[in-house]
Amino acid sequence: MDKLLIRGGRALQGDVEISGAKNAALPELCAALLTDEPVTLANVPRLQDVATTLKLLRNMGAVAERDEARPDRVTIDAGRIDRREAPYDLVKTMRASILVLGPLLARFGEATVSLPGGCAIGSRPVDQHIKGLQAMGADIRVEHGYIVARAERLKGARITTDMVTVTGTENLLMAATLAEGETVLENAAQEPEIPDLAEMLIKMGARIEGHGTSKIRIQGVERLRGLPAEAPHAIIPDRIETGTFLCAVAAAGGDVLVKNARADHLDAVIEKLREAGAVIEAGADHIRIKSQGRLKAMSFRTSEYPGFPTDMQAQFMAVNCVAEGSARVTETIFENRFMHVNELLRLGARIEVDGHTALVHGVERLSGATVMATDLRASASLVIAGLVAEGETLVDRIYHLDRGYDQMEAKLRGLGADIERIK
Repeated sequence: MDKLLIRGGRALQGDVEISGAKNAALPELCAALLTDEPVTLANVPRLQDVATTLKLLRNMGAVAERDEARPDRVTIDAGRIDRREAPYDLVKTMRASILVLGPLLARFGEATVSLPGGCAIGSRPVDQHIKGLQAMGADIRVEHGYIVARAERLKGARITTDMVTVTGTENLLMAATLAEGETVLENAAQEPEIPDLAEMLIKMGARIEGHGTSKIRIQGVERLRGLPAEAPHAIIPDRIETGTFLCAVAAAGGDVLVKNARADHLDAVIEKLREAGAVIEAGADHIRIKSQGRLKAMSFRTSEYPGFPTDMQAQFMAVNCVAEGSARVTETIFENRFMHVNELLRLGARIEVDGHTALVHGVERLSGATVMATDLRASASLVIAGLVAEGETLVDRIYHLDRGYDQMEAKLRGLGADIERIK
């Protein structure tokens, strides 16, 4: 099992390029199931979750390949799907596999998708997906650990989810593109990955309005077309990878130009970093951050977009660990998302947890130790902490990191960090 060995104490300098967004790539790969024509995507990150999605699509009979000459491009041809099932062996490794449910049901009238099972950071129920598809006329049963869905043709409906759900919004949005009549999604998630998915679907012939707001209207069409290799859809930059590198510089110090980045997708994080004392200049496709000395600890509360993202909570907590003063971190999205706290304590951090709130008391220095990643964003926080800790930090179970960060250690080495992967 791979590990990361980090020798801390080096400021970060130079340029780093952000990859395509994982949370946009996964639904957009699944959206290729909506058409029998080839679909080409550009700026596709090289991640374990992307590899798992491609494996799932191939398991159904699709042809899904990366372009050898341009590795950021992937083409999916779902013209000969012969299996409308997502088996447990694939779904258990990645909860986003539920995103094949809507496209399969909309195009083929049937889908059998394994329930995702448990998740280290807490419950992510799929009942809102099922409720929405039932409102569109689907007959859905849950048996033997699988969602079994049938529908001659989905019908447009007005759907109000009980909570804001990103994957639920994406699944219902994709399903509605081929439904008969109009579908209105109320209480829709507004994360940037959703309008990016909508823009891709519009290029394929879908009729969608209001994406990026809490109310999305979709007029169903008979069929969608593909996206040719000469006119692919380019996935937006990964805002969470961007925020992670900004936090790394904020904690370790330095001067870094973050390229292929969208500052407008990270307003809440950038504002907190500025309040903490980092100097940030934002352009249309780049962000420059300068950090010198200890920053001020900043309190924050996670919430749905455009609030402070739960996917940035662990990384910003690592910044607070070495900042001046104390800060309160409140997690409102997932119930188990403080699992990184015990590992940060091993490095010398001072953190007190009370339910969904963590009180972080900044210390002048952390001390290197062996730590274990418990989930994707927790692993990123441990890497950030390792960059500033004295001595050596060994981060174990970094397969979590590989699920969502494209060659993170290579990018950090390019900024001057002393970090290496150990087999």
